[in-house]
Amino acid sequence: MRKLKICLFILILAGFLLGSPPVQALSEDQQLVVEAWSLVNQSYVDSTFEGIPWRRLRQKALEQPISSRESAYEAIDAMLAPLGDPFTRFLRPEQFQALRDSTEGFISGVGLQLGINDGETVVRVLSSLDGSPAEAARIQPGSVILAVEGHSVKNLGLKGVAEALRGPSGTVVDIDLAAPDGDRQSLSLKRRTVDLRPVHSRRLREDGHTYGLLQINQFTTEVPELVSTALAELQSKCIEGLILDLRNNPGGLVTSGLKVGDALLDAQPLVTIRDRNGIVETIPADEGMLYDGPLVVLINSGTASASEILAGALKDNERAEILGRPTFGKGLIQTLIPLSDGSGLAVTVARYMTPDGYDIQKAGIAPNQVLVAATQEMLARLEDESQDPWLGRAMVALQNQLHHHGKYVNRMALT
Repeated sequence: MRKLKICLFILILAGFLLGSPPVQALSEDQQLVVEAWSLVNQSYVDSTFEGIPWRRLRQKALEQPISSRESAYEAIDAMLAPLGDPFTRFLRPEQFQALRDSTEGFISGVGLQLGINDGETVVRVLSSLDGSPAEAARIQPGSVILAVEGHSVKNLGLKGVAEALRGPSGTVVDIDLAAPDGDRQSLSLKRRTVDLRPVHSRRLREDGHTYGLLQINQFTTEVPELVSTALAELQSKCIEGLILDLRNNPGGLVTSGLKVGDALLDAQPLVTIRDRNGIVETIPADEGMLYDGPLVVLINSGTASASEILAGALKDNERAEILGRPTFGKGLIQTLIPLSDGSGLAVTVARYMTPDGYDIQKAGIAPNQVLVAATQEMLARLEDESQDPWLGRAMVALQNQLHHHGKYVNRMALT
């Protein structure tokens, strides 16, 4: 019996020494990190993660002390950083909600329209939206944004500065800027919900001709319907040609950009998409057009993402003459993924190319006709269109199209 007990004790001890320790349950904050890792693992455009030890990054994140929600957020940020993709990023709850709201045509922010002059990297104020905190503060067009909440915006770019200025309605954001005369200003603005007003249209007259101007500042869910209405109104005024102004349009919803392409192309290819599995899909426009007359598109270095897709489709299909400067060069598509605590992820899920197979990423869309950059061009576009030299060049291009193809009689496709 004594020998049996000794043997049993040795077996139990050996099992204890050789066996794996019990797995400890993850805390809610640790689970959030694992959730973020898993969603990126399932969705990211490069399933190989380009040689980055993605699985090791999850383990490394969990090895750090994660004792609060903020420490979980910091761990997720650190986990995504080695990807080197500025468009795949973690969004805290207020950032995630603000970005989702912006796709609906509304933002909670200060109401500044921003842009980048060609040949520059600084982010300038184009204008302040009516009734916005920025308008109330009398921020001047041409002012340069220097810092948001004390953080320099030097490396944020146009999109990053816009996101930094957004936040929950009622919160205060501190902005440092330099006015056009060089004077520095420090302002504290209370954020509130502002209508983006993404589509503007008007009729232009030049040398006895009537043209339509259609400006799209960002692609939101309401843009396709707004564009459809604008095209009908312009054509009811017997326009002979259309200028589509995509300058300083940072993108937005790719689906909205494609629907605008549907209105201007007839069953022609819009874009080619390559997903994480290497599958290539070409998306065509629907049959029929809402506008099929002479068309000129204005682009610049602030034209990005969904607006580049649209410009590229119109160029490759020889549907429009493209004027301006090379675009930003963002050939990656992101999707927004919510996390369980109200935060979320923006994850790059695909790459896109123009119908002719041209890769937009970094290179951008080159115009058919390069226009001379001028510091005040984009400001004049919003403040006094009669002084915008690019609009004048666009009307000349439309007039040449009319003379080349003969007098155009506009018509609207029946749908």
